[in-house]
Amino acid sequence: MKKNEIYLGTSNQNKVKEAAAVLSLYGIKLIHYPLERVEIQSDNLKEIATFSLKNIQENIPIVIEDAGLFINKLKGFPGPYSSYVLEKLGNPGILKLMEYEKERSAQYISELAYRDETGIYNFQGVVEGSLSTNIRGNNGFGYDPIFIPNEGDGRTFGEMSDIEKNNLSHRSRAFKTLGKWLTQ
Repeated sequence: MKKNEIYLGTSNQNKVKEAAAVLSLYGIKLIHYPLERVEIQSDNLKEIATFSLKNIQENIPIVIEDAGLFINKLKGFPGPYSSYVLEKLGNPGILKLMEYEKERSAQYISELAYRDETGIYNFQGVVEGSLSTNIRGNNGFGYDPIFIPNEGDGRTFGEMSDIEKNNLSHRSRAFKTLGKWLTQ
């Protein structure tokens, strides 16, 4: 495939920074494509990302990412509605919902929809973990200060440096898969 430059459609500069760091490991330059998108209502991240991608008219190699925090005890909530829930409840609201729960397992899932002249392709990254009982750390964004990856050392993503988080995160896993595929 051999791509050395692609666009990321998003309004989230944090996603751009994280994805660019990962793709640079594969010699791929990530260019921010500012995008305010209308998301369809769906319980499926792949459908949401692919729908958004299909609504971009420019003929450029571009990727859209949709991600969510899926809390097992809450039957996958907030899942694809994570951005909205974060905006309305924030991390304190999620912790309040889980206040008396002992079972705190969750997954962070990132779904990529990538399009170039050959078609549309999907890639996923998943990290298993659990929710902390309080907000910990000032790094990262979103649910990072309350999510503890199983593969880590007990710290939340919010307590990790960017480099540490990029070694474990759902987004980095999805973009690493994309990077490998683009450079094969």
